[in-house]
Order: sequence, then C-alpha cells, then structure tokens
Amino acid sequence: MNHLTVSFFFASMEHMALTRRQKQVLDFIAEFVQRHGYSPSYEEIAEGLDLASLATVHKHISSLEGKGYLRRNFYQSRSLEVSAKYLEEQRQYGRYGPSLEVRLAGRIAAGSPVESVATDSSLNLGDFVAGDETFALEVRGDSMIEDHICDGDYVLVERTNDVKDGEIVVALVSGMETTLKRFYRESDTLARLQPANSAMQPILIPLENLELQGRVLAVLRKYR
Repeated sequence: MNHLTVSFFFASMEHMALTRRQKQVLDFIAEFVQRHGYSPSYEEIAEGLDLASLATVHKHISSLEGKGYLRRNFYQSRSLEVSAKYLEEQRQYGRYGPSLEVRLAGRIAAGSPVESVATDSSLNLGDFVAGDETFALEVRGDSMIEDHICDGDYVLVERTNDVKDGEIVVALVSGMETTLKRFYRESDTLARLQPANSAMQPILIPLENLELQGRVLAVLRKYR
C-alpha cells in the first residue's frame, strides 16, 4: 500500500479535522506498527513520507497527539501509539481485516513419528507478502509437479525481474505466453526455463525474447 494514500474518512470523525499531511503521517505510523510490531523512528517517518526535516515530523506528531490520535512516552524510543478509536474506525472502514497471524502450535513429523512439542510462537502470514509488489496466480497444469506445485494451487509472486539461477519464476515467453518454471542462464544471450516434471522438456529461449515478471515466494493449497 502506498504510504502517501490519503484516507478521506477522517472528515467524518468527531475529532478535530486533520490536514492531508497529518493523515499521511498517522496512516504511515499505523501501517508501520502493523507490519513491524513496533513504532517507526522520526527518521523513518521522514524518509517514508519524504518530509524535509525531523522538526517537521515533530510538529505533525505534536499536532496528532493534541488531537487525540497519538500517544507517546517521552522516556522511551519508538513509543508512538495510535489511539484505540483510530484503529476501530479503520476496521469499520475495511482498512484492517482479520489478523493474518495464527498460532504456531509446534512441529509435526512427515516421516517417522516423533513426539510433538508445543510452542508459544505464532506464524504471521503477512511475512509471505512483499508489500504492494506481491500478487497471486492460480496454477494450471502439472509442469512443476515435482516441486510440489500442483494444478489448482496458488502461488504468491514478488514482482521483479532480478532473479537468480534456480529460482521459480513467472516468465513471459516471446510476448505471448506466461509460464511458471525454474530459471537458468545458459549464456549471456540464452536462458533455460526448466519444468519440474521429468516428462517435459525444458524451454530454451533467447534472453531478448524473455520477460521475467516475478519470482515465487510461497505456494498455497486449500483442501476444502
């Protein structure tokens, strides 16, 4: 999500009206805390919103605190907290959906049975998402079956053309067909798109006829 996106719903709040920049600062802080689990520093706010100076950040923070949108502890670093009312109204407007965090109950053997050990950890599914540059695709076909990517699975893909040999990529071939394969550079001018299916042959293609659209981050499969 673009940190410069303006949330116009604030106009209907009972609090004092916020300026456009104050909305941006507040949204940035809330999204940063949701993503990292701690509040941003003034330097990170200035960099993330392209603000001219730390004094400008301090001015906006003070204004938001005075209007009841933020709290801060002057004796601790990274102590900015958005108000409960702000978070509740964000949820009402669909900004924050259900939590993407699930309890990590432990480990289970897929080979010989072993005693399961409970943990107090959690698995944040948001860790599999690389921000706005992540998209999903539904897999059709069995060319990657030996990499356990099956027909009907979903893959999460990071949009990039900077990939390493051996990575699973989304590739546009000759400007016509998109395919999911492992990528290898055979030479400075030639690439190999390798299926994970021993019944299929690799695709050899000049690099000039190949557009890499992303690399696979994760595979999702729903059983019901």
